[in-house]
Amino acid sequence: MPPSDRIRDHAGQGATTVAAHRARRRLRADQARQLADLLRHQILTGGFTDDAFPHESTLATDYRASRNTVRLALDLLRAEGLVDRLPGVGTVVVAQKYPHGLDRLMGLAETLHEHGTVTNEVRTMGPAPAPAPVAERLQVTPGTDVLYIERLRRLNGLPLSLDLTYIPLDIGTALLGADLENTDVFRLLETITGQRLGHAEITLEAVNADTHSAAVLEAPRGAAVLMLERLTHLADGRPVDLEFIRFRGDRITMSGLLHRSL
Repeated sequence: MPPSDRIRDHAGQGATTVAAHRARRRLRADQARQLADLLRHQILTGGFTDDAFPHESTLATDYRASRNTVRLALDLLRAEGLVDRLPGVGTVVVAQKYPHGLDRLMGLAETLHEHGTVTNEVRTMGPAPAPAPVAERLQVTPGTDVLYIERLRRLNGLPLSLDLTYIPLDIGTALLGADLENTDVFRLLETITGQRLGHAEITLEAVNADTHSAAVLEAPRGAAVLMLERLTHLADGRPVDLEFIRFRGDRITMSGLLHRSL
């Protein structure tokens, strides 16, 4: 075989080896992601009651994964702030996420009452001209004053969400002297209007925390937060509460019960 052919043949074998190595790395990364999803579920549902993970070799056996795959999966969970590795101890759970249901219309304190005490720090509250998108959603004239409220909400003292709320002023005026630090707005709205809340339209997406939000939530700048936009209506259909809620993504998990209909 001529030298040039041998060189080309060797180069071809090298390219094949590199491609195979990359394929194995991709496969291991995929498997690690799958394993991290399964372990995350156990963390969030209290599957590790003693706060400690099984040994890596046990996880490898239980999930039929290689030790490298298990290590990569634990690295993913460490990056999320859910677990950490302590010298002489091993991997332990270091963070807890709280469940927030999406299939019932409830205030935050009502939703999380089993997990501790929700308190509200009212940062801003008062009348403000309604921007056009807010006016449209609340069915008021653009520029009309609405009640604007900004609250930092804590669970057991830890920052959980930053809530920006707009309420029509004919209803919101009665909130000015209310105990917003310890009471959900939902309960107050039902008391003021004498009606039950009826339904809400929601949108949920992940956004990066801006400088202000990150500082208030004591989260890293640019950290991913869950943005819940919710427009709540009274039982008679009137829209009364437009909220933009930024949840710390490392402290909350959203869940719901869905029924299939065609």
